Amino acid sequence: SVIIPVHNGSMWLDSCFKSITSQTILETMAIEVSIYNDGSTDNTKKIIEEWQSKLRGSEIYITVSHGAGQAKGVGFAKNQAVHQSSGEFLCFQDVDDEMLPCRISFQLEEARQHPRAIIGSKFIRDPPKSTPRFSRWANELDHKKLSVQIYTSHGPTVIMPTWFCSREVFHRVGKFSEAGKGTPEDLIFFYKHLDGGGTVRRIDECLLIYRYHQNAMTFSIHEDTIWNIRIQRLIDNELQKWPSFTIWNAGKQGRRFYRSLPPLLQDKVVAMCDIDQKKIGRRYQPYFPDDPKRTKTTRPIPIIGFQEASPPFVICIKLDLTDGEFEKNLASLRLMEGEDYVLFS
Repeated sequence: SVIIPVHNGSMWLDSCFKSITSQTILETMAIEVSIYNDGSTDNTKKIIEEWQSKLRGSEIYITVSHGAGQAKGVGFAKNQAVHQSSGEFLCFQDVDDEMLPCRISFQLEEARQHPRAIIGSKFIRDPPKSTPRFSRWANELDHKKLSVQIYTSHGPTVIMPTWFCSREVFHRVGKFSEAGKGTPEDLIFFYKHLDGGGTVRRIDECLLIYRYHQNAMTFSIHEDTIWNIRIQRLIDNELQKWPSFTIWNAGKQGRRFYRSLPPLLQDKVVAMCDIDQKKIGRRYQPYFPDDPKRTKTTRPIPIIGFQEASPPFVICIKLDLTDGEFEKNLASLRLMEGEDYVLFS
């Protein structure tokens, strides 16, 4: 079942449907397209009905529901589309993207071999240079790190528009968050999947044209919301277990990370480390504008060079921004990601 949530998707529906009709899997089996129309006010309903007519009697069967009134959000729409579908496997498709011809056949084969996995793929970004750092990360991340490098601001290590999984995977997690607009339902689902023992795999073929535009739902999610979800999971799954740790970055992001921690975990921070000679040897005095007493009683944090620092580290530095200099420094320490450090960039 191809799962499509849609809200005011009239300008994308034709290209989305055409990409589904080009799937090579149709030579050997039929597929269901399950659409939940979440309160659209444009021509979405009319275009869906036109495609139902075009595809009648073909190897593509459309199941559709039209929600009335105010839109209830992407998570709700995805859940409804999954609930009304019947396939053993689920192929998640955003209406503004296009699947390439071998997508379903390649991912179906992988999902049959790995029934507890979310299967992603590489993608082609459109426009091509719209998000170069993110695209490189998502397309080239080492397979061993797909379940490890999960705390960066990039989100899930395989992008949601490429997700493919068994229905069993979906039911094990339960459903997507239905908190509505501004909720990163994919990240929440991804973390629950990992917490339940699920795995992550990526097919190293470009199976999707992934569009970047200002109306994408991604832009409705506030950065602070994603930050809070990431840091809470990091606290629950990593920091609670560590007796002490070092924050790598004595600048703005490292200090923000420190202030976001509860007091008991702030007490575990033994140092901040950096490469900036102007910072090394100084101390960071935490400042809490809403709590002057806490500011006065909180101990200053020493700032040291990264070569002097001891793991484990929480690294609050963005990747792929320093012509490889940071990555070389990190590699020189011969550490293992997930054990000696986590990236929280």
